[in-house]
Amino acid sequence: MHLIHVTSTKLPELQIYHQLRDANFRVDNSFIADSQKVVNLLLETDIQVKSILATQDYYDTYKTLLEKRSISLLYVAEKAVIEEIIGHKLHHNCMLHGIRPDDTQLEALDEQIIMLDEISSTENIGSIARSAAAMGVKSYLLPQQGPHPFNRRALRVSMGLASHMKIHRYDDIFKTLHHLKKEGYTIFAAEVTKDAIGLSRIKVPEKWVLLMGHEGKGLSKEVLAVCDEAVVIEMEAGIKSFNVAVAASIILYQFVNK
Repeated sequence: MHLIHVTSTKLPELQIYHQLRDANFRVDNSFIADSQKVVNLLLETDIQVKSILATQDYYDTYKTLLEKRSISLLYVAEKAVIEEIIGHKLHHNCMLHGIRPDDTQLEALDEQIIMLDEISSTENIGSIARSAAAMGVKSYLLPQQGPHPFNRRALRVSMGLASHMKIHRYDDIFKTLHHLKKEGYTIFAAEVTKDAIGLSRIKVPEKWVLLMGHEGKGLSKEVLAVCDEAVVIEMEAGIKSFNVAVAASIILYQFVNK
């Protein structure tokens, strides 16, 4: 394992660690991951790793894991130097520059899918990925225009588990839902409607999609009209709703364990 000692914070090849913020990707689909747990989990996948920027302590601790991968650019620096490079304080000791994998084709997704419509919070994207992966639901369907699970913060919130999921981003929600229905999926909308079925009473088939709506607006009437069933979590009177990531976790647990 050959380490490159950083002698200048102005090295061009290190500027990507400063430039790639939460929502940014380069044309080559570069992304930045940070924190020990996330980086180590990514190293256990076949994701292409361009470089790592870390302290000597990180390399000493995880030498065995790193030697399993052929990574040519392993930069080592004091934590203060890394902070100068990226432009803010760190609560960890390593970062990774990788190439985001291509989307999975819609036809290659699993029989259980978590699907989002216009979720705007990067943290919710990551939290839902983490919960879904924990429940064994490994197909993630999201709109093209929203935050990506490999955004820096989303990846960190998911603890890197988004990298273990089949991710597909769609352009048109209506075309996508109709396609899934033709493939035999039952579409469940998580929404409070007059016809919604309580979660404890829902009958879950083998092939299903759980669709979560926008944090504030929920799902539109037009989208609901395409779905097969609406499901609602029974709760105390006067309590309107859960956070979307919490709701997804509760419903997924019930769906998986039906």
